[in-house]
Amino acid sequence: MTQSTPHAITPVLLLILDGFGHREEADFNAIAQARKPNWDRLWREYPHTLIKTSSLDVGLPHGQMGNSEVGHLNIGAGRVVYQDLTKVDLA
Repeated sequence: MTQSTPHAITPVLLLILDGFGHREEADFNAIAQARKPNWDRLWREYPHTLIKTSSLDVGLPHGQMGNSEVGHLNIGAGRVVYQDLTKVDLA
């Protein structure tokens, strides 16, 4: 550690679970009902966040569902990348 980095560097993991949604309700929710002890422990014991993956949050028109391509593009860019139709709508 130096004066410019006074704290120890801790590892960070970006884990993208493509197609793995989140919903609190367990009814009709295969993920919530599955036996997944490792995932449950990670979720319980480590910091985590959820991200919005549709509509303007990922540069798509209002109400449009996101997809892998758009999601990965936005995560890789570190910002919202507006799609062509959304650029026109916002102009």
